[in-house]
Order: sequence, then structure tokens, then C-alpha cells
Amino acid sequence: MALVSMKAMLQEALVGQYAVGQFNLNNLEFTQAILLAANEERSPVILGVSEAYIPYMGGLPFIAAMVKSLIEHYDITVPVALHLDHGSTYDVCIRALHAGFTSVMIDASHHELERNIEITQRVTEAAHVLGATVEAELGRITGQEDDLVVDEAEAMYAVPEDCVRLVDETGIDCLAPALGSVHGPYRGQPKLGFDRMGEIRRLTGLPLVLHGGSGLPDEEIRRAISLGTAKINVNTDNQIAFTAAIRSYLQEHPEAYDPRHYLIPARKAIQTSVIAKIRLFGSTGKAGGEV
Repeated sequence: MALVSMKAMLQEALVGQYAVGQFNLNNLEFTQAILLAANEERSPVILGVSEAYIPYMGGLPFIAAMVKSLIEHYDITVPVALHLDHGSTYDVCIRALHAGFTSVMIDASHHELERNIEITQRVTEAAHVLGATVEAELGRITGQEDDLVVDEAEAMYAVPEDCVRLVDETGIDCLAPALGSVHGPYRGQPKLGFDRMGEIRRLTGLPLVLHGGSGLPDEEIRRAISLGTAKINVNTDNQIAFTAAIRSYLQEHPEAYDPRHYLIPARKAIQTSVIAKIRLFGSTGKAGGEV
């Protein structure tokens, strides 16, 4: 199946009250495991590539070619979107689109609202010409490197009126409002702004995106979906599962030297992790066919 944009899959998720998972690609094994998990569960899936991983994984054209080749090799028949995660500039978003990505996130949230709107509008115009979708961010979704404890996250919440302006003036396809989630492991109990989430969904009419889906309690995931979250990003949980499997194998087999011997169990660990998230998000079977 050819790569598709996120637009149809997110609209269908919104109507069906489930979410589509974005699972980040970190190497070949992550890509294989995510595709195989989605196909096994008959679930649409979004493959995310963070900007920091572009040079590590050989550049945007290589990443797109690898994904397309694996879809063919494994006979993947569920909808797959290839998404640039947290693109920091107009230029990197355009390079991703030209490389074959079907969706981009322009993250201009560190700018003032007017500048965020200006940059996001330019990206959206270019992406829509190519049939691709655009995600944007408002507020500040922090990470472990920011040394921000969860209790302080409410100060970073997106303002509903600003979200309306961003949506109306840019034409984006989905919105990631900062509402208390963080990248990386959580420090303390997460405090998501559910009331504001529902208000932003009602005012904008768009599918919402939840970043920092690793480590959130299941009940918070389900509540976010009920309030219009149609895309949930996961990476840390898969990275932890991958690394734990390698550590376990090498501890039990200290003489091992063939990478396949420890990378295959690690790939299986990611696949198991992704399947669990797909079932939690409710997207199992949403691509049609047998499960």
C-alpha cells in the first residue's frame, strides 16, 4: 500500500472516538516492528521521524525509501503515514515533503503567536499543494532536557483563543496544544488540562494531538481520546522496551557477537509494545480486514 497523509485517518478516528498512534522511528528494527505491529492489528499507523534522527538515519530521502521498501517487502496493507515530527523550520519541512513524507509537523511554538502563524501558514500552503497534512503546536510541550517538573506544566498550557487564531489563519489539519504532557519520562504525576482540551477541540473543530504518550495512565489516555484527541505520540516506551531486551539478552549470552541475535528479540519487544498501545488507543481493526 502506498503511503497516505494523516487527514483521512485522523478524521475517521475523531468520528470513531479512537486515536491513531504515532510511533517514532529510531532505526531499521523500530521501523520493521511498528509496521508489523500495525499490520497484525489491522490498524492505521503514523511513522514519526524527529529532526534529530534525520542525519543518524541517513537523511530524509533514505528514510522515505526504507519505509516504502519495507511496506512492499512485508506486504503491509494498512494505511501508513510518514510524518516529520517537530520540524523546526520551513526548510526542513519542505525537504521532508520533497523526500516523500506525507505529513509534517511545523513546530514554531517557541515563537510569538504572530510569527508562529506566519511560519505555519507557509508550510501548510506548500504541504497542501502536495496532498500532505500539517500538524502545528501551540504552547510549550517540554521534555526531560528542560528540567521542568510536572507540577509546573500548567503554566505552559495553550490558550484556547490563540488556538482558534492559529487554526483559522493557517489551515492546519491537526493541532498539538500544550496541556501538561511532556517528552520523555514523567517526573511526578501527570496533570493534563482536560477541561481546556475539550474547549480547544470544541472551538477549533480539529483532531487534537497528544505528545508524550509514554508513561501516561491508561485512564488519562482514554479520557483524552473522548475529548477529541485523535493522534497520540509514543517513543520513550518503545525505546525502553528495545534497550531492556538487548540488555537482557547480552546478560544471558555474554559471548554473543552477531547483532541479529540480540536485535531480533529487541525488535519483537517493540512490536509487543506497539500492539499494546494500538489496543489501548482503540485503533485495532480500524483498517478493515481480520484481526
